[in-house]
Amino acid sequence: MPYAGRSCAPTGRRSAGLGRRRRASRRRAHGRQGAFLRRKWRIPSTRQNPRTTPAPDLVNRQFTAAAPNRLWVADASRIPCGEGAFWLAAIRDAFSNRIVGWKASDHCNAELILAAFEYGIWSRDVRDGQLIHHSDRGSNQTSLRFAQRLADNGILPSMGTVGDSYDNALMENFWSTLKIELVYRTSWRTRDEAENAIFAYIDGWYNTRRIQKDLGWCSPDEYEAAWYVQHTTAIVQPEPTGDR
Repeated sequence: MPYAGRSCAPTGRRSAGLGRRRRASRRRAHGRQGAFLRRKWRIPSTRQNPRTTPAPDLVNRQFTAAAPNRLWVADASRIPCGEGAFWLAAIRDAFSNRIVGWKASDHCNAELILAAFEYGIWSRDVRDGQLIHHSDRGSNQTSLRFAQRLADNGILPSMGTVGDSYDNALMENFWSTLKIELVYRTSWRTRDEAENAIFAYIDGWYNTRRIQKDLGWCSPDEYEAAWYVQHTTAIVQPEPTGDR
């Protein structure tokens, strides 16, 4: 497992309260090495369509949410592959950091963005008027087709500025994690190999088992499950007992 070096079992949860040097020492004892970020890892891909009017920025760099499916952030990034261009579009829930939808393709176009979005709609319980979808002002995100699909599902669009990574910092954080833990440690000859590895990383590791400090050392799935248990318990009231 090439992406297990930074925070996985068996040392991940037991080392959560340790300092950086002691965690590194434990990793070395288990034959693991910390991951690092390469320079110039991000290939700029945002091109704004001057003929479209972008949505206002409803997030203002406040990437927090009180519950699941209140704020989604979305972006696309290029993945190195022996066959040539390979693009990954993904959507992240700001509450739990879970990747709720993703799609890979050899073209970065509106179809790719829509496919990742449809995956998210299919997999989540989206309520009309409760969800904000935040992205950059790329031409694929501002397309009329995509705007219509947001409106069809009662989702409010939000867009940051062009070329400013801080306006979509939560997605930039995921790209950094993905590339440090998987992409820079692996090379793929074909797009199918790359897509299978990304599937294993996102659905088999990141969402289900990768613990995160911001989530109280839970995985995204564990964090959401705990929230749903807490709020379901609060809603269900015990029936009164006593003689009638």
